Amino acid sequence: MVRLVHYSDIENVFDDPERAARLAGRIRALSGPDAAVVATGDTTAPGVLSLVATGRQVLDFYEATDTLLDTFGNHEFDYGPDALRDLVADAPATFVSANVRDEDGEPFGRDEGVVPWAVREVDGETVGFVGVTDPATDSLNPMAADLSFDEPVAAAGAALAEMRASVADADGGEGLDHVVVLSHLGAGDDDLARELDVDAVLGGHVHSRRNERVANTLLVRPGVNGEAVADVDLDAEPPTATLHEPEGAEPAPGLADALAERMAAADLDEVVDTVAEPIERSGEVVHGGECRVGNFVADAFRWAHDADVGLSNAGGLRQGDPFEGDVTKADLISLIPFEEPVALASVTGGELRDVLREMAAPEVDFGEDDWWHGHVSNARLVWDADAELILEATVDGGPIDPDARYTVAVSEYLLHSEHEFPTLSERHRIDEADIQYEVLAAYARERGIDPEVEGRIEIRNRAAASDDD
Repeated sequence: MVRLVHYSDIENVFDDPERAARLAGRIRALSGPDAAVVATGDTTAPGVLSLVATGRQVLDFYEATDTLLDTFGNHEFDYGPDALRDLVADAPATFVSANVRDEDGEPFGRDEGVVPWAVREVDGETVGFVGVTDPATDSLNPMAADLSFDEPVAAAGAALAEMRASVADADGGEGLDHVVVLSHLGAGDDDLARELDVDAVLGGHVHSRRNERVANTLLVRPGVNGEAVADVDLDAEPPTATLHEPEGAEPAPGLADALAERMAAADLDEVVDTVAEPIERSGEVVHGGECRVGNFVADAFRWAHDADVGLSNAGGLRQGDPFEGDVTKADLISLIPFEEPVALASVTGGELRDVLREMAAPEVDFGEDDWWHGHVSNARLVWDADAELILEATVDGGPIDPDARYTVAVSEYLLHSEHEFPTLSERHRIDEADIQYEVLAAYARERGIDPEVEGRIEIRNRAAASDDD
């Protein structure tokens, strides 16, 4: 039996060293002489410990899990190309990437050991791997703006052809026993399955789990923050996968201590406020419409600039354990662990209505169909999900004047990216405040953390729209 043990998008798991150790323990328990451990990106960042260690905490995790291969997610570039090159050079795992190009247009990281494809023997059989990354990464991540990303299906196809030819020449035509794509494309995995002759696409990027077949190809996605690990059986006819949760696993020896030692060096234990009722920040909450944690962030952004409107993109709020009792600066960093300021944008009322409409992302291919993508302060939106129309939009309790100008406090990312809120761009920037998590901490110290759900966002006909899908 040839198996692959697959994890992806583990992101904030390192902020709880014990949890990371249990995840590594589950991976170790699933692995064995008939298995190889592989990952599919966003394994180095984001997170508090990632920010402290510039992603290098993953080296401890690779060692503890004996990870064989990984590919690049959009967050691997959070600390810039040079920091990533250094990490790749030191990693015990090999990075497989067929479509990332460096600042000069050359394949990224080749001098540090990045390969477009890799062939490994697993339990006596030959398995070929190709890796691809979301081509929108240079838009998703400002630190990757100087890089370029080839169209992934074509790049993967070319790498597969080269790999198959190389193996055939080496073994006299015997070929590969199995072929797998390590993908950080999200919804683009379906295109890989339909266009390429491979046994499985092991994916990431989108934070929901997946385990199904498309065009006779197995598509697997284990979700976010180490909530599950996939055990993929390539010898089954057809290949199958089982998702396992880490709870109950014996922690990997020594990993929690190694991660805790890295975290202690950061000195982020300052308590900024105490909350009476837990503040949830699961994916279902932040993408479900108005929520307490989204209101807290949008209020803090608006407060930092004394803006007309505060806007937080739901995708920028990292999932994790609820805020409960004492909230530390480390907790706030874990919510938004990015070294980006809160920017101030100036938009017309017409543009502001477009921005509010984009919270529903009716034309943006990002995440699940029913995800809500934004949170606001000092504004109200009533959205008809069935008709995909704004029924009501106000600022400070009054109607939006299409010809007036409004200031909006946002994550700097939204001015750079065309992936979410495409109406906003660099031309709207007029000012910037402190780094986002510093703004949250300052707001918490002065105003406290006690957000309420108060009718800022009302989504009508959501059930009917979902049924139609």
